Amino acid sequence: MAILNTIGNTSRTVVTSVLLFVLVIGVAVGHAKAQTIETTADHAYLVDFETGAVLLDKMSNERMYPASMTKMMTVYLLMQRLKDGRLSLDDTLSVSEKAWRKGGSKMWVEVGKQVRVEDLIRGIVVQSGNDATIVVAEGLAGTEDAFAREMTATAHKLGMSGTQFKNASGWPDPEHYTTAHDLAVLAISIIRDFPEMYHYFAETEFAYNGIKQQNRNPLLYKDIGADGLKTGHTEDSGYGLVGSAVRDGRRLVVVLNGMSSTSERAQESEKLLNWGFREWNSYALFNAGETVMDAKVWLGSSGTVPLVVEEDVSLTMRRRARNDLKVTVRYDEPIAAPIAAGTQVASLVVTAPGVETLEVPLKAGADIEQLGPVGRLTAAVNFLVWGESE
Repeated sequence: MAILNTIGNTSRTVVTSVLLFVLVIGVAVGHAKAQTIETTADHAYLVDFETGAVLLDKMSNERMYPASMTKMMTVYLLMQRLKDGRLSLDDTLSVSEKAWRKGGSKMWVEVGKQVRVEDLIRGIVVQSGNDATIVVAEGLAGTEDAFAREMTATAHKLGMSGTQFKNASGWPDPEHYTTAHDLAVLAISIIRDFPEMYHYFAETEFAYNGIKQQNRNPLLYKDIGADGLKTGHTEDSGYGLVGSAVRDGRRLVVVLNGMSSTSERAQESEKLLNWGFREWNSYALFNAGETVMDAKVWLGSSGTVPLVVEEDVSLTMRRRARNDLKVTVRYDEPIAAPIAAGTQVASLVVTAPGVETLEVPLKAGADIEQLGPVGRLTAAVNFLVWGESE
């Protein structure tokens, strides 16, 4: 324990080590300050799903065309209605002539027919059907333009501030744009908000109207733990991919765009995910409500008060930097009574190479009443005679 200030009256500021062995922590946050891998993609973003730690960032906030990766938002709005009960998987939506005539990748819906919502999900996620996205847009909002406005509004609510949608499919439009960061936000939102429906993104094939098509996501055919999400390609956007994979209970999300071929897209996305899992790890230290340590109390009904964290504490960091991580607790000792449970009385401070310094509030884990007049007098005498605060 290092004493930063000498005793003034009965208070001093202390910095104390939490534990003697190596600790690694954070609070569901963390940002890489350095990256040691290159990618040929014009835009790249690799993030830890649970902690939000950014492992790789290349032009992630620069505008780009999302192409068919747009369809994740179309599916998000469809799943939102399924979750809140406005739709069911067995409900049907009508196919307009506009939807039927739409070019590009298709589900091959037929004009005038009714299509089940569950088939439309698969037709969009697996087959990347532009026609299916228009069926959904018109069925949910009346027109594709109205649906695109809802897509943009929802994007902004999710924190996708650099995104504007003009259609439901990602059809080229100079005013239809997003960022790699924003697509990662959308992917994380889908996984987190609709865990019971996320499995559709892992399906590798779907047959509709007698036509079987394969999912274009190359990660799904590799043994790397991948389970989603969506590819995209236009002449202006290049080849792009939003992917996610889980290994040993840890999930990463990757966004790439601006590549020149399907093979490059497959190689780069796999390379970045493998690097993220190999070179980085997430470490947990405290669970929500857990006591970090007990702090001394001055003139209280108890001599100590537990210092607790309100949220789970974890950190994503480079594996090789683990031994250089430092964890300290800072507070004024002793803490004067009365103390109300839930009041911040200390801070947990974390420093580590490649990670921004993190400060976590520590709250009092119990109510500590102030001693009565006799108790306070006894404590004062003990302090004067023995130098103790109790």
